[in-house]
Amino acid sequence: MLKTRKTADSSQPLRVLSAAVMDTETTSLDVKTARIVEIGVAPMIDGRMERDASFSTYVNPGEAIPEQSRIIHGISDEMVKDAPGFEAAYKSYLDFAGDAVVLGYSLGFDLAVLKAEHERAGLPWKAPRSLDIRDLVRIINPPLPDFSLDKVAAWLGVDVRDRHTAVGDAVVTGEIFVALLPRLRDKGIRTLAEAEEACRRRRPPADEAPAGWHDVVSEQPAAGALARVDSYPYRHRVKDVMSSPPLTVDGHATLHQALDSIVEKKISSLFVPPARPDAPYGIITERDILRAIAADPLHALQQPVQSVATFPLTTVSSEDFLYSAFGRMRRKRYRHLGVADAEGKLVGALTQRDLLRQRADDAIALTDAMDEAAGVNALAAVWKKLADAARSLVAEEVDPRDVAAIISGEVCSLTARAAEIAEREMAEHRPAGLRYAVMVLGSGGRGESLLAMDQDNALIYEGEGEEWLAAMAGRMNAILDEVGVPFCKGGVMAKNAEWRKSSAEWRRHVSSWLTRSNPQDILNSDIFFDALPVHGDHALADSLRRDAIEAASKSTNFLKLMTMNAAASEPPLGWFGRLKVEEDGRMDLKRGGIMPVFAAARVLALKHRIADRATAARLEALRGVAGIPQRQVEQVLESHKIILGIILNQQLADIARGKPPSSRVDPKDVTPNDKDRLKWALEHVKSARDLLGDPPVT
Repeated sequence: MLKTRKTADSSQPLRVLSAAVMDTETTSLDVKTARIVEIGVAPMIDGRMERDASFSTYVNPGEAIPEQSRIIHGISDEMVKDAPGFEAAYKSYLDFAGDAVVLGYSLGFDLAVLKAEHERAGLPWKAPRSLDIRDLVRIINPPLPDFSLDKVAAWLGVDVRDRHTAVGDAVVTGEIFVALLPRLRDKGIRTLAEAEEACRRRRPPADEAPAGWHDVVSEQPAAGALARVDSYPYRHRVKDVMSSPPLTVDGHATLHQALDSIVEKKISSLFVPPARPDAPYGIITERDILRAIAADPLHALQQPVQSVATFPLTTVSSEDFLYSAFGRMRRKRYRHLGVADAEGKLVGALTQRDLLRQRADDAIALTDAMDEAAGVNALAAVWKKLADAARSLVAEEVDPRDVAAIISGEVCSLTARAAEIAEREMAEHRPAGLRYAVMVLGSGGRGESLLAMDQDNALIYEGEGEEWLAAMAGRMNAILDEVGVPFCKGGVMAKNAEWRKSSAEWRRHVSSWLTRSNPQDILNSDIFFDALPVHGDHALADSLRRDAIEAASKSTNFLKLMTMNAAASEPPLGWFGRLKVEEDGRMDLKRGGIMPVFAAARVLALKHRIADRATAARLEALRGVAGIPQRQVEQVLESHKIILGIILNQQLADIARGKPPSSRVDPKDVTPNDKDRLKWALEHVKSARDLLGDPPVT
């Protein structure tokens, strides 16, 4: 029986697809008269063929098997005389495969024959969700002169065994699919829905139309993609799920004692009481202890808790709705929060697991699953759930800025895990004394990633080991690409030397950005100022960013160029506030919508030395700043929220249709109410430029 018998969702990555690879043997090639004599299934589990767990059954067709058919598949009347009829045989198939996605070669023939058998038996026919591997081969290599199973297997180097047996042909078909995966990925076909859409776009060859073959890929309706799933975060408060009473450890206790308590009580953190009445609480987590051990394996456990704990403890109110706590935790990258009552007394603890263990929808705790993923396939299986989580949160009307923060948090977690896997694979050759940090740049660093993402990362190091780092970074970037975060088309990746430098080299590079007027320097520095360390020695990256912000805030000419760059984009609005679309009927709401906002917020953050990365946080920090019109700040904040939400809705709809998500929005997909809100938001995007004032004069 297939371990995964339910049909996959549209965002399922092909590389970890679980499916029933099916083949049939029949009495003829005429779909109207052919009778099935064998059904075979080779299971594919998480992208791997499980030949030894295959299913096969002969089927008694109730009529003689023609000699010419027997010569091909070797199945005789004697072999099927005691076999079940079609109805019983197909029930056995369903017991094995369930509603799993079906893969096959020239599958339209098999489906047509199955449908005819259902009609003869008086059974209702429901076509399974399926892919024809021959269609995918035609997409990847259209000039191939022969698309027969044998020739395609030879082209891909797939071993052919047990030809013209149902299971044998199914195994070959599955291995061909696995061999196609890198080529499909190169064409931007990574998910089940993207493969289906590519097959829909392919013009069927003339030899299939008159044959009466069944349509393999059905139209998958996008409607309901954003249906409401659950309103749990809006109906429950923190006090409903928190752990109480709060558990503490004295600041003078050793890490060994703290670890014993964590293990004994099966928890992940302890609070540290204040050393004096006016001091704040702190917190120590299992990760804090592990980092201390990694830094000093011999002596770490004898250190006092207060030397490792984080002060002050961040708290939420016990009366807060879960949605609010959820957003704060994810925006700030926290896994643990304290819970205070109305008087400010610490009354409980809140973790990601507390927030999410009650949830029945797809917005599940992805980060922990990523931390536990042992390899690339496991990572891909976790990553595919991100779109489902985003869809659920959108359905619950969660602020799109919070949804973006959650997506970004997972991008950062995924990048960190990819770095850990790459590091582990190469640990034997790691140079001694090498310190480094991996940084996520751009929208990921700001906490504003949506679902149309690619890689933006960099690396900073101290010590000898450039050759090792180049290989490690290359492997990290390759893992991310395999899992589902494509290579950056602009090359902003740690595998490229321009984005992998020593601490001293980075400082010289930043200095050159600040003193030159090259437009590319401005673009590169833009995303660099959003950098967030996600793996390794965070202090290296934090120190570099602090120094860069300090230097940039003093560079009048650099700020002038950034201001001019931030003010260059125009919102896609025409006469009388009409939405302007391009030739494809869509408008780019990144270039003309959110980019002017986050670019302006970044410039203002540099001018005023605001350390926050997120656009909303940068704008919020401007409240009360002299010379900053507060009404315009409010308008820009609301505009940013509206436009992010509309882009996210479009991306989810496109994913459901098998189209690659992007920042380009089709006004036809926007509801009338949202269209009015979008027009308002785009009109007030101009306020972001007004906040910048006139470019400074050098």
